[in-house]
Amino acid sequence: MSSTLRSKLVKDSETTMTELVMPNDTNHLGDLMGGNLMKWMDIACAMCASRHTNSAVVTASVDNISFKSSIKLGEICILNAVVTRVFNSSLEVYVTVYAENAVTAQTRKANEAYFTFVSVDSVKHRPVKALPVIPQTPEEVERFEGAQRRRELRLILAGRLKPSQANDLKSLFQ
Repeated sequence: MSSTLRSKLVKDSETTMTELVMPNDTNHLGDLMGGNLMKWMDIACAMCASRHTNSAVVTASVDNISFKSSIKLGEICILNAVVTRVFNSSLEVYVTVYAENAVTAQTRKANEAYFTFVSVDSVKHRPVKALPVIPQTPEEVERFEGAQRRRELRLILAGRLKPSQANDLKSLFQ
């Protein structure tokens, strides 16, 4: 990669993945198992991050996942992932999950989460600088600005940042 990094728009790496919920994906109640949904979310986010960075990526962390609405056997699970912000070699990816009834075409939001990935060299598996992202829409700008606070919170919870050093996060309480 050259020493000069170009940038990408959010839409350049946006990734949509669909899965039909089959019997093997569900629990005894006919609901999509949480572990399967988390796997699909990770895959969609990894594809998005890799498209953005043009490199291999590894999952570094996942923010809180709450199962807001169960996804039923036979429904279509639609996962939409976008890069929200890049921090040197790491990048945050936001994924939204929708459930669609294949018969009625009704769609509802079922889940969402933020994943953090690290862009790595495919040979030595060492972190490499990732391409910056350029937010354009008001929603993209809002996620971009919030990403710094979410990052600071992740670093505090991981013990890698002292709360007194979390300037963007502290600004919410002043």
